Amino acid sequence: MNRQRKAPQGASEEGRRGTAPTPAFLRIEGLGKFYGQGADARAVFRHLDLVVAPGEFVAIVGESGVGKSTLLNCMAGLDHWDEGRVVHGTHDLGAMDAEQRALWRRAHVGFVFQAFHVLPHLDVGQNIGLPLMLLGRQDGKAERVAQMLEAVGLQGLGSRLPEALSGGQLQRVAIARALVHRPSLLLADEPTGNLDPGTAAKVMDLLLSESRAHGASLVLVTHSEAAAGLADRRLHLGPEGFR
Repeated sequence: MNRQRKAPQGASEEGRRGTAPTPAFLRIEGLGKFYGQGADARAVFRHLDLVVAPGEFVAIVGESGVGKSTLLNCMAGLDHWDEGRVVHGTHDLGAMDAEQRALWRRAHVGFVFQAFHVLPHLDVGQNIGLPLMLLGRQDGKAERVAQMLEAVGLQGLGSRLPEALSGGQLQRVAIARALVHRPSLLLADEPTGNLDPGTAAKVMDLLLSESRAHGASLVLVTHSEAAAGLADRRLHLGPEGFR
Protein backbone atom coordinates (compact mmCIF):
# COMPACT_ATOMS: atom_id res chain seq x y z
CA MET A 1 0.00 0.00 0.00
CA ASN A 2 1.30 3.47 -0.89
CA ARG A 3 1.74 5.46 2.30
CA GLN A 4 2.62 8.76 0.65
CA ARG A 5 2.87 11.53 3.21
CA LYS A 6 0.77 14.66 2.94
CA ALA A 7 3.32 16.96 4.56
CA PRO A 8 5.04 19.57 2.38
CA GLN A 9 8.19 18.29 0.73
CA GLY A 10 11.07 18.19 3.18
CA ALA A 11 8.81 18.38 6.24
CA SER A 12 7.65 15.63 8.53
CA GLU A 13 4.08 15.18 9.69
CA GLU A 14 5.18 16.21 13.19
CA GLY A 15 6.67 19.43 11.84
CA ARG A 16 3.48 20.23 9.91
CA ARG A 17 1.41 19.82 13.09
CA GLY A 18 3.67 22.25 14.94
CA THR A 19 5.49 19.71 17.15
CA ALA A 20 9.18 18.82 17.06
CA PRO A 21 10.17 17.69 13.55
CA THR A 22 11.99 14.45 12.88
CA PRO A 23 15.73 15.16 12.55
CA ALA A 24 17.14 15.00 9.03
CA PHE A 25 19.57 12.25 8.12
CA LEU A 26 19.90 13.24 4.46
CA ARG A 27 19.28 16.82 3.38
CA ILE A 28 19.38 18.20 -0.15
CA GLU A 29 19.13 21.96 -0.57
CA GLY A 30 18.66 23.73 -3.90
CA LEU A 31 20.46 20.97 -5.79
CA GLY A 32 21.21 21.64 -9.45
CA LYS A 33 23.09 19.62 -12.05
CA PHE A 34 23.99 20.77 -15.58
CA TYR A 35 25.57 19.29 -18.67
CA GLY A 36 27.57 21.67 -20.85
CA GLN A 37 28.64 25.23 -20.14
CA GLY A 38 27.48 28.74 -20.78
CA ALA A 39 24.66 29.20 -23.29
CA ASP A 40 24.83 25.49 -24.14
CA ALA A 41 24.28 24.34 -20.56
CA ARG A 42 21.32 22.01 -20.06
CA ALA A 43 19.81 21.45 -16.65
CA VAL A 44 19.39 17.82 -15.63
CA PHE A 45 17.52 19.12 -12.57
CA ARG A 46 17.41 22.35 -10.58
CA HIS A 47 16.21 23.64 -7.22
CA LEU A 48 15.74 20.19 -5.69
CA ASP A 49 15.02 20.15 -1.96
CA LEU A 50 14.58 16.94 -0.01
CA VAL A 51 14.80 15.81 3.60
CA VAL A 52 15.02 12.11 4.47
CA ALA A 53 14.62 11.16 8.13
CA PRO A 54 16.64 8.41 9.82
CA GLY A 55 15.15 5.05 8.89
CA GLU A 56 12.79 6.52 6.29
CA PHE A 57 12.09 4.80 2.96
CA VAL A 58 11.64 7.21 0.05
CA ALA A 59 10.83 6.03 -3.48
CA ILE A 60 11.65 8.28 -6.45
CA VAL A 61 9.78 7.65 -9.69
CA GLY A 62 9.62 9.48 -13.02
CA GLU A 63 10.15 9.18 -16.72
CA SER A 64 13.46 8.00 -18.14
CA GLY A 65 15.99 10.78 -18.63
CA VAL A 66 14.84 13.14 -15.85
CA GLY A 67 17.96 12.53 -13.76
CA LYS A 68 16.88 9.95 -11.17
CA SER A 69 20.11 7.93 -11.37
CA THR A 70 22.20 11.10 -11.48
CA LEU A 71 20.45 12.30 -8.33
CA LEU A 72 21.33 9.07 -6.51
CA ASN A 73 24.95 9.46 -7.59
CA CYS A 74 24.96 13.00 -6.16
CA MET A 75 23.47 11.74 -2.90
CA ALA A 76 26.40 9.33 -2.61
CA GLY A 77 29.00 11.90 -3.62
CA LEU A 78 29.83 9.85 -6.73
CA ASP A 79 28.86 12.65 -9.10
CA HIS A 80 29.38 16.39 -8.79
CA TRP A 81 26.59 18.96 -8.73
CA ASP A 82 26.66 22.59 -9.79
CA GLU A 83 24.30 24.22 -7.30
CA GLY A 84 23.16 23.53 -3.77
CA ARG A 85 24.23 21.18 -0.98
CA VAL A 86 24.09 17.52 -0.05
CA VAL A 87 24.36 16.93 3.71
CA HIS A 88 24.35 13.61 5.58
CA GLY A 89 23.87 14.22 9.28
CA THR A 90 26.68 16.67 10.06
CA HIS A 91 28.69 15.79 6.95
CA ASP A 92 28.50 18.30 4.09
CA LEU A 93 29.66 16.30 1.06
CA GLY A 94 30.47 19.45 -0.88
CA ALA A 95 33.01 20.45 1.79
CA MET A 96 34.90 17.15 1.43
CA ASP A 97 37.58 16.31 -1.11
CA ALA A 98 37.30 13.16 -3.25
CA GLU A 99 39.28 10.99 -0.82
CA GLN A 100 37.23 12.11 2.18
CA ARG A 101 33.99 11.39 0.33
CA ALA A 102 35.26 7.95 -0.68
CA LEU A 103 36.17 7.05 2.90
CA TRP A 104 32.85 8.35 4.21
CA ARG A 105 30.91 6.50 1.50
CA ARG A 106 32.77 3.26 2.18
CA ALA A 107 31.69 3.28 5.81
CA HIS A 108 28.16 4.64 5.58
CA VAL A 109 26.61 3.99 2.15
CA GLY A 110 25.35 0.88 0.41
CA PHE A 111 24.68 1.39 -3.30
CA VAL A 112 22.79 -0.98 -5.59
CA PHE A 113 23.77 0.10 -9.10
CA GLN A 114 21.54 -0.44 -12.09
CA ALA A 115 24.53 -1.85 -14.00
CA PHE A 116 25.57 -4.12 -11.08
CA HIS A 117 29.31 -3.16 -11.08
CA VAL A 118 30.23 -6.66 -9.89
CA LEU A 119 34.00 -7.15 -10.20
CA PRO A 120 34.66 -9.91 -12.76
CA HIS A 121 37.96 -11.12 -11.27
CA LEU A 122 36.47 -11.75 -7.81
CA ASP A 123 34.18 -14.66 -7.04
CA VAL A 124 30.66 -14.09 -5.72
CA GLY A 125 31.63 -14.37 -2.06
CA GLN A 126 34.57 -12.00 -2.50
CA ASN A 127 32.36 -9.46 -4.28
CA ILE A 128 29.82 -9.54 -1.48
CA GLY A 129 32.49 -9.32 1.22
CA LEU A 130 34.37 -6.45 -0.45
CA PRO A 131 32.90 -3.66 1.74
CA LEU A 132 33.89 -5.58 4.89
CA MET A 133 37.42 -6.13 3.55
CA LEU A 134 37.83 -2.43 2.70
CA LEU A 135 36.66 -1.50 6.18
CA GLY A 136 39.02 -4.00 7.81
CA ARG A 137 36.16 -5.97 9.36
CA GLN A 138 37.59 -9.48 9.28
CA ASP A 139 35.93 -10.87 12.41
CA GLY A 140 32.74 -12.62 11.40
CA LYS A 141 33.22 -11.75 7.75
CA ALA A 142 32.75 -15.30 6.43
CA GLU A 143 29.61 -15.77 8.50
CA ARG A 144 28.13 -12.47 7.35
CA VAL A 145 28.85 -13.26 3.69
CA ALA A 146 27.24 -16.69 4.09
CA GLN A 147 24.23 -15.03 5.70
CA MET A 148 23.85 -12.63 2.77
CA LEU A 149 24.30 -15.41 0.21
CA GLU A 150 21.40 -17.26 1.80
CA ALA A 151 19.32 -14.09 2.14
CA VAL A 152 19.46 -13.43 -1.63
CA GLY A 153 19.06 -17.10 -2.59
CA LEU A 154 22.62 -17.67 -3.81
CA GLN A 155 23.78 -20.18 -1.21
CA GLY A 156 26.30 -22.59 -2.70
CA LEU A 157 27.39 -20.10 -5.38
CA GLY A 158 29.96 -18.18 -3.36
CA SER A 159 32.96 -19.62 -5.23
CA ARG A 160 31.60 -18.94 -8.72
CA LEU A 161 32.87 -16.12 -10.89
CA PRO A 162 30.37 -13.50 -12.08
CA GLU A 163 30.64 -14.69 -15.69
CA ALA A 164 28.85 -17.89 -14.68
CA LEU A 165 25.81 -16.03 -13.31
CA SER A 166 22.66 -14.75 -14.97
CA GLY A 167 21.67 -11.08 -14.93
CA GLY A 168 19.18 -11.69 -12.14
CA GLN A 169 21.80 -13.48 -10.06
CA LEU A 170 24.29 -10.64 -10.60
CA GLN A 171 21.65 -8.19 -9.38
CA ARG A 172 21.28 -10.22 -6.20
CA VAL A 173 25.06 -10.21 -5.70
CA ALA A 174 25.01 -6.42 -5.99
CA ILE A 175 22.20 -6.18 -3.43
CA ALA A 176 23.98 -8.48 -0.98
CA ARG A 177 27.18 -6.44 -1.34
CA ALA A 178 25.28 -3.20 -0.63
CA LEU A 179 23.79 -4.65 2.56
CA VAL A 180 26.65 -6.69 3.97
CA HIS A 181 28.27 -3.91 6.06
CA ARG A 182 24.91 -2.64 7.42
CA PRO A 183 25.15 0.91 6.00
CA SER A 184 23.23 3.83 7.48
CA LEU A 185 22.19 4.98 3.99
CA LEU A 186 21.04 2.56 1.31
CA LEU A 187 20.67 3.87 -2.25
CA ALA A 188 19.11 1.53 -4.81
CA ASP A 189 18.78 2.20 -8.53
CA GLU A 190 16.15 -0.11 -10.05
CA PRO A 191 17.15 -3.04 -7.78
CA THR A 192 14.35 -5.27 -9.10
CA GLY A 193 14.62 -4.33 -12.76
CA ASN A 194 16.23 -7.61 -13.85
CA LEU A 195 14.24 -9.92 -11.61
CA ASP A 196 11.07 -11.95 -12.06
CA PRO A 197 8.10 -10.81 -9.93
CA GLY A 198 8.60 -13.48 -7.26
CA THR A 199 12.30 -12.77 -6.81
CA ALA A 200 11.64 -9.01 -6.97
CA ALA A 201 9.22 -9.29 -4.05
CA LYS A 202 11.80 -11.24 -2.02
CA VAL A 203 14.48 -8.66 -2.80
CA MET A 204 12.25 -5.80 -1.66
CA ASP A 205 11.47 -7.73 1.53
CA LEU A 206 15.22 -8.09 2.09
CA LEU A 207 15.96 -4.40 1.46
CA LEU A 208 13.18 -3.37 3.83
CA SER A 209 13.99 -5.86 6.58
CA GLU A 210 17.70 -5.03 6.55
CA SER A 211 17.19 -1.27 6.47
CA ARG A 212 14.58 -1.38 9.23
CA ALA A 213 16.60 -3.76 11.40
CA HIS A 214 19.52 -1.31 11.45
CA GLY A 215 17.64 1.97 11.18
CA ALA A 216 19.05 2.73 7.73
CA SER A 217 17.50 5.31 5.44
CA LEU A 218 16.52 3.87 2.05
CA VAL A 219 16.19 5.89 -1.16
CA LEU A 220 14.93 3.84 -4.07
CA VAL A 221 14.71 4.79 -7.75
CA THR A 222 12.22 2.54 -9.49
CA HIS A 223 9.72 2.12 -12.30
CA SER A 224 7.98 -0.61 -10.30
CA GLU A 225 4.63 0.44 -8.88
CA ALA A 226 4.77 -2.48 -6.46
CA ALA A 227 8.16 -1.41 -5.08
CA ALA A 228 7.23 2.29 -4.89
CA GLY A 229 4.02 1.40 -3.09
CA LEU A 230 6.00 0.05 -0.13
CA ALA A 231 7.66 3.39 0.58
CA ASP A 232 6.92 5.83 3.37
CA ARG A 233 6.93 8.55 0.71
CA ARG A 234 6.75 8.43 -3.06
CA LEU A 235 8.17 11.41 -4.99
CA HIS A 236 7.81 12.01 -8.71
CA LEU A 237 10.85 13.67 -10.33
CA GLY A 238 10.10 15.63 -13.46
CA PRO A 239 11.38 18.68 -15.37
CA GLU A 240 9.95 21.00 -12.70
CA GLY A 241 11.47 19.06 -9.79
CA PHE A 242 9.71 16.91 -7.21
CA ARG A 243 5.99 16.57 -6.82
